[in-house]
Amino acid sequence: MIVSALLMFVVGLFGANGVPHFVRGITKSSYPMIFSNRPVANLLAGWGSFLVAGLVWMTARPDSHPFSAFIGCAVGVLLAGLFRAGPGAFGDSRSDHATTPHDRRG
Repeated sequence: MIVSALLMFVVGLFGANGVPHFVRGITKSSYPMIFSNRPVANLLAGWGSFLVAGLVWMTARPDSHPFSAFIGCAVGVLLAGLFRAGPGAFGDSRSDHATTPHDRRG
């Protein structure tokens, strides 16, 4: 039960972390990343995150303990979202990569 919850926590983290990278990649927008801010690199990082999440999901066997697996995954997604909404991987969330007029300060 605990192993399933922990593995699903990893699934939630990787799955949620892959979303902004994948979206920025397919919309040809730059997004901060350790390797490169270019769209193709972000697309690959998002795809890789989804791939890892899927592989860990298969290992976790969430059907054996569905409630603990759900809680683990939900907490992983929540923590990844709070991290992105807060400081993010590169500090200040009001960075130059904002793309909507409402996000731009000036």
